[in-house]
Amino acid sequence: MIEIIISDKAKKDLKKIPGEIELKLYTWVDDAKENGMAYVRTINGYNDKPLFGKRKGQRSIRLNYAYRAFYIETSEGEIEIVTIIEVNKHDY
Repeated sequence: MIEIIISDKAKKDLKKIPGEIELKLYTWVDDAKENGMAYVRTINGYNDKPLFGKRKGQRSIRLNYAYRAFYIETSEGEIEIVTIIEVNKHDY
């Protein structure tokens, strides 16, 4: 079972971004709940990857070319808990 929590900061971030980006995040959430984290990590379009440096322990997914969602995954027994901590525009 997977529980996905969207932090207050991420909810606030979602209010500032285009609707199609928010929709893609919720599509990812539904996919993860239905098929599991191992499956959604194999979908190339999300470009799910672990992060390093000051974001070590976090992972990111690509919502489009510019926007990323950052999350932390923990495990408590049979439940995987994923907390989406931030959604922001990636600087290039």
